Amino acid sequence: MYRVAVIGDKESIYGFAALGLDVVYPENTLQAQEAFRKLTQSNYAVIYITEELAEVLDEEIEKFSYKSTPAIIRIPGVKGNTGKGMMNVKKSVEKAVGSDIVFNN
Repeated sequence: MYRVAVIGDKESIYGFAALGLDVVYPENTLQAQEAFRKLTQSNYAVIYITEELAEVLDEEIEKFSYKSTPAIIRIPGVKGNTGKGMMNVKKSVEKAVGSDIVFNN
């Protein structure tokens, strides 16, 4: 059975544990890289990652952009929204349907 994980700073993601999701709070870049690697090699269908941490792990995340699992979803943290999570949704929709139906400007 697939699981769902959230990785990021404690202040941003601790509430997800109450929903039954697995949460990981790396304290530095090295711990973040190792934790992300372990999550992607485990039985996770979805991994939510704070946008701030995703910036640090961008190369590792890119390796999963063409795989069906795990889905790596960027979420805003307590420090705010960078907009990169929404841009990834936009790219995914464009790839799936062939045009921009989300931000049709």
